[in-house]
Amino acid sequence: MELVEEGRDRWRIPRTGGMLVDGLVFASRELMVKAREDRAIDQVANVAHLPGIVGASIAMPDIHWGYGFPIGGVAATDVDAGGVVSPGGVGFDIGCGVRLLRSDLVWPDIQGRLPALVDAVANAVPRGVGGQGLRKLSPGEVDGLLVGGARWVVERDFGTEDDLEATEDAGRLEGADPDAVSAKAKARGAPQLGSLGAGNHFLEIQVVDEVFDEEAAGVMGLAADQVCVMIHTGSRGIGHQTCTDEVATFDRLAKSLGYDLPDRQLACAPVRSPAGERYLGAMAAAANYARANRQVLADGVRSAFAAVLGGGPGGNGMRLVYDVSHNLAKLERHAVGGVTRTVCVHRKGATRAFGPGHPELPERYRGIGQPVLIPGSMGSASYVLAGSGSSEVAFASTCHGAGRLMSRKEATKRQSGQELAKDLARQGILVRAQQMKLLAEEAPYAYKDAGEVVRVCQRVGLSKLVARLRPVGVVKG
Repeated sequence: MELVEEGRDRWRIPRTGGMLVDGLVFASRELMVKAREDRAIDQVANVAHLPGIVGASIAMPDIHWGYGFPIGGVAATDVDAGGVVSPGGVGFDIGCGVRLLRSDLVWPDIQGRLPALVDAVANAVPRGVGGQGLRKLSPGEVDGLLVGGARWVVERDFGTEDDLEATEDAGRLEGADPDAVSAKAKARGAPQLGSLGAGNHFLEIQVVDEVFDEEAAGVMGLAADQVCVMIHTGSRGIGHQTCTDEVATFDRLAKSLGYDLPDRQLACAPVRSPAGERYLGAMAAAANYARANRQVLADGVRSAFAAVLGGGPGGNGMRLVYDVSHNLAKLERHAVGGVTRTVCVHRKGATRAFGPGHPELPERYRGIGQPVLIPGSMGSASYVLAGSGSSEVAFASTCHGAGRLMSRKEATKRQSGQELAKDLARQGILVRAQQMKLLAEEAPYAYKDAGEVVRVCQRVGLSKLVARLRPVGVVKG
């Protein structure tokens, strides 16, 4: 496959064969090596075959191999020209995302009490594969939650209106259709609301290590040495089952639609079709569950901090900076070739990053752009960015994390979970893991350098650096 280096950190895959648009990859030369090794670049070219795709098939610098689409992939289809939606372009953890809570505390306030604080948070947060959440749903409540999202749980005293203002789409994605979610998916999700899960999901106590943009950091309420909490999780069993159900449906549809796709995992249907509309309704419902899940977990964190440090559940100044999802397909208006169109933007392992002035942003962030939250990997830093108005380049998208460097199996061969926890403790990072084998799978060396990933995003104009956060306490499944 031809890969043309267009300039620093920017590569083009020229259109060939059945590709309808070019591929466009943002990566440094070092990051590109891994992307080519695991054939994620091939998937960028495959995605370029989607009916109705416009602009380019785009990849972020944290790109790696995924189901059909690469993780770190962005693709937009023209809704009014037969453009399609593909469940593989969203993935199995629908609405997975990140939220960041800031506090009025600084590092010296908690340093001596960190073990007690990490234990309190670990005890307050259900985690692991399967498991029960903090707020179990009765069968009669599930549909309301799927429509209402984070608002539904705030109305039941899990948080505040201020939290909703700082959540993407005010915590509720429009168009959710509970009837499009299977009974099996609802049964999996009903007991899990307010749980962390396992895998790469985590809850971290972090300290602001460096501020790169004083103005943007000030607007977000961030300053050097400040204590924050980052939560990374998604829609648990309900999202996974919904994707499983829809992938099977779309796979059966593929032949009847007559699409010529290079990979059956790209199975898709027009957005304006019964199958497409049903999928988007089910996806929105699962995304609303994910936002509600993170909202309930944030409430548990506030209570745990209060139990150790005092101040009550509303104390310690723990205000939500932002909550943003990175596995969604959304209908948005973007300029394509100088014409504004309604497009279905797939962001699989990529983050929405609206620039300054966008009308969908909360008033508090319209001057600086949308906050973007990029998790590190337990032993490495996380980053806060701000959208820089890249609508014409990448449909206002940026990266979502460090990106996997090696398989979970390979990571566990290098070091046991117990050895990893001791190493991290020597670095001043306390870890509480429910299963040590799962901890080993997520070792820092299993991931790319998040710092290099976010610097690429800044250099190519997708987003700008605001602050770096170092981990001091990690809670894993």
